[in-house]
Amino acid sequence: MPSKANLMSTYALLVFIWATTPLAIVWSVSDIHLMWALVLRFFIALPLALGLIYVLKVHLPFDRISLRSYLAGAASFIGSQIFTYMATRYLSSGMIALMFGLAPIMAGLIGRFAFQQQLHRLQWLGMTISVSGLAIICFTGSQQHVHPIGILLMLLSVFIYALSMFWVKKVNAPINPIAQATGSILVSSIVAACLIPFIWQYVPTHIPQVKSILALLYTVIMASLIAMFCYFKLVQNLQPTTISLTTVMTPILAMLIGALLNQEMLSLMVFVGAGILLLGLFIYFYRDLKASRELALKLKRSK
Repeated sequence: MPSKANLMSTYALLVFIWATTPLAIVWSVSDIHLMWALVLRFFIALPLALGLIYVLKVHLPFDRISLRSYLAGAASFIGSQIFTYMATRYLSSGMIALMFGLAPIMAGLIGRFAFQQQLHRLQWLGMTISVSGLAIICFTGSQQHVHPIGILLMLLSVFIYALSMFWVKKVNAPINPIAQATGSILVSSIVAACLIPFIWQYVPTHIPQVKSILALLYTVIMASLIAMFCYFKLVQNLQPTTISLTTVMTPILAMLIGALLNQEMLSLMVFVGAGILLLGLFIYFYRDLKASRELALKLKRSK
């Protein structure tokens, strides 16, 4: 099992990448049809991932349990990202990151109703507060950066993402994280190829702007490769709700990045709603954070 410091650095890197990826996605579709940007993302990522597998001499198994794990991982890749890319028409990059902050709640609800995991009163209270914050965002956001259709698309994206975490954990295949990510990218690329007949009419006929190309490469290298290696490494070593906590840390950072680099000006009430949503998430995780702190103090005293 990786050391605590190793897992913490992996966690921090994942937070940074997920805070910057929404803006990269928005920029990548600014000069390319959104579905083509998604397809190209996986087509470029696949040979890079296979090359990395070859250089590092990592075994890529194709037994039944491994294939199931790849399929489960692909759900958080292309399954979730299809709806995220569709949402770029309606939401700012900061709002997309904020919606992914709901992943812990989705994970909690899936755990409660699909796996009979118990939720405490504080968790239900936190969910209620977060949903209230989301309602404020939906009904008071400017049409330029907040739209109910975009909110719905992101809810579907976050649900599939959270479901994928449980699915990968349930399959529990003994696979190297790099192999898991590569196999999931392979499955995602196959699904992306199946999309081409439906989007052929939108095939790029010109060389995209430099900003779009660089953003596309960022989503390939950072979000589809490095972040997913980190993600599957954490999935194999941490609980799904703990992993989901990464998405609580990213929204405000992502909203600031969007405002600074993409002039995404949001209304005061959107920030109020975002604050209420994040407060609900803090309450949702309060017991876990308190328990972790007490455990850390006990370990410190025992030394």
